[in-house]
Amino acid sequence: MTPADSMALIPAPRSVEHSGDAPGYAALDERTTLDAGPGTESTARWLRTVLGAATGLPLADGAGPHAIRLRIDAETGHAEGYRLTVGGPDAAVAIEGGGPAGVFWGAQTLRQLLGPDAYRRAPVRKEAARDLPYVTIEDAPRFGWRGLLLDVSRHFLPKDDVLRYLDLLAAHKLNVFHFHLTDDQGWRIEIERHPRLTEVGAWRARTKWGHRASPLWTDTPHGGFYTQDDIREIVAYAAERHITVVPEIDLPGHAQAAIAAYPELGNTDAVDTAALTVWDTWGVNPNVLAPTEAVLRFYEGVFEEVLDLFPAAVSPFVHIGGDECPKDQWKASPAAQARIQELGLADEDELQSWFIRHFDRWLAARGRRLIGWDEILEGGLADGAAVSSWRGYAGGIAAAEAGHDVVMCPEQHVYLDHRQAPGDDEPMPIGYVRTLEDVYRFEPVPPGLSPEAAAHILGTQANVWTEVMENRSRVDYQVFPRLAAFAEVAWSALPAPPARDYAGFERRMTTHYRRLEALGVDYRPPAGPHPWQRRPGVLGRPLEGTPPHV
Repeated sequence: MTPADSMALIPAPRSVEHSGDAPGYAALDERTTLDAGPGTESTARWLRTVLGAATGLPLADGAGPHAIRLRIDAETGHAEGYRLTVGGPDAAVAIEGGGPAGVFWGAQTLRQLLGPDAYRRAPVRKEAARDLPYVTIEDAPRFGWRGLLLDVSRHFLPKDDVLRYLDLLAAHKLNVFHFHLTDDQGWRIEIERHPRLTEVGAWRARTKWGHRASPLWTDTPHGGFYTQDDIREIVAYAAERHITVVPEIDLPGHAQAAIAAYPELGNTDAVDTAALTVWDTWGVNPNVLAPTEAVLRFYEGVFEEVLDLFPAAVSPFVHIGGDECPKDQWKASPAAQARIQELGLADEDELQSWFIRHFDRWLAARGRRLIGWDEILEGGLADGAAVSSWRGYAGGIAAAEAGHDVVMCPEQHVYLDHRQAPGDDEPMPIGYVRTLEDVYRFEPVPPGLSPEAAAHILGTQANVWTEVMENRSRVDYQVFPRLAAFAEVAWSALPAPPARDYAGFERRMTTHYRRLEALGVDYRPPAGPHPWQRRPGVLGRPLEGTPPHV
């Protein structure tokens, strides 16, 4: 068993060394202080809030041999890297990070070293979460983009649940939160100049229960949205945890909620857009935005408010979707066909590319980078755009080889809405079976990619689409424990998938399950779902066999 195994650290650090020949321990007690150097203040606030609650210790400011000392040391070599030492001569604990984020990730490791009780909000025993083994840990991430997408459009999650997920990301050293805010089933962000987007577009009368082929419906109206102050709070909360937020405003497809609010956004000469309501079922929707100057101006107004709410320091990327845009309405629309002729485009695919290129230029002029799903490759890849490769590896490979940055998130491997086991017990089973081990053996960089192209792989992301996740508990079940395996893939320097020590990871997960329990996470137990986690009789769409490698 390695030292990382014995301390159950997840994700596994690059190196762990015990100090001296015999094991020793440093105790956190009433003498323990926080000695925060310049640039580490946010981590000190987090430690005082989290560890102070779990231990009952005040953790006052102060230096000395009983301190937790936080410093930035550029010689660490990586802005997100850190060195954590327990039991040194000048401090009980020293965390040195290559930058503020590195110090914060070191503090997350410190919390893990203190045991599962460190994840509780109050002390549960007299000496809860106090002893630390003498150890030196040196660590840095493999990828700079370690993300999770959370879809709050299909099923809305209240603000406090979003903040909770930011804490769960931070606990697993994940640093990108992809915030899927708009879709056919709901518009979730307040836009002051277009109030009907939330007055109308945030609410639907009923909801399909299960897969779209299910005969069942939930007749309770569903909806919700985040006010602009809610968004500011979420963004600030993420920034304190060194998490980048990527807002997604979908266009030109996945737009029925917006069109229901403002029918003039749709192809009014091809369909009666005034009759549309916020969509109440799932799948690829035919109602797409019209390719008009008025629509461009409308969405520029939306993005002006989005950029104000998501400052560039926290949100350098803006996701515009660009996926699953059926062309039938454009083919049937005289106005769209005239637009194709006016712009000198070959076909509807190039019309979609025109949409994407417009907002690529618009965002770039304002210091932001566009990122979109791999369909933006169709009709010509927008200059400067980055690609979220979701349909497999192929789109990401093509984009990287063309010199574009890529986030690998292939649905066959890291779509966490897909089921975790075969059999009838899995609730509303969707997609291929992707077990904890399958996720642990996922490799974001496909073999055979040239070094130049591989340098364009920014990192990787797990995606959580919530069609069949009606509340936080269901999201927890689908996400955990697999997000822990994904976090190790994204952070740790692992060997090739067949050589990965899954047995060692399972041993470490024994302790990590207790951390998740302390955090109140409704994860899927290794032996299968609890009775209350099942959804008997509700139709899913399971796919059999091994997922294709595409």
